Amino acid sequence: MSAKKNSIINMKSSEMLYNFLESTHLHKKDFAQMIGVTLSYVYNLIDETIPFSTRSTTLERIAVVMDISPEEFAEYKIPQDPILIDETTEFIREKQKEKKLTTVQFLKAFPRKQRLEIVDILRGARPIPLDWEEVSVIAQVLDISKEEMYDFWEERLRKLLQSSGFNFENNQGLAKAMFDCARNYVYKNDSI
Repeated sequence: MSAKKNSIINMKSSEMLYNFLESTHLHKKDFAQMIGVTLSYVYNLIDETIPFSTRSTTLERIAVVMDISPEEFAEYKIPQDPILIDETTEFIREKQKEKKLTTVQFLKAFPRKQRLEIVDILRGARPIPLDWEEVSVIAQVLDISKEEMYDFWEERLRKLLQSSGFNFENNQGLAKAMFDCARNYVYKNDSI
């Protein structure tokens, strides 16, 4: 009986995935790239050739792309360490909603090789990039001003420097000069 019950659970998740891909007309290859798996793996999930994933990372990525909670998958086990969504991710999600973009539409605005990284940012598994050009692409897609996006980028860099041993109190002048220079560059550059 438990084998039959697992089959029903797997069918439900597989059906959810299949219905999502059909309703959004999202190509399975694009979906595979967005969640960081192979195309054949996606076909196997849909065809139930293999059991539906129980790996929390994969399920969370699938859920992000589908705009659902990972708990909607019977296979999902809530991780021991909760995922903390930082204010930058919340801000990006808020701007995405304001623009009325589904996650698939949002992801398609990025080069294919960057989509998995964006999915991981949206699920709270990684912070925004340190590379200003990558940050500016996110800002362009969401019509976020340089000034708004810069503040999040600076905060990300401050946290990284501090965690690497940079003492802001002892190096106030240097920190001010660095961030003044970065702010001047970003505000004068027409990249956004």
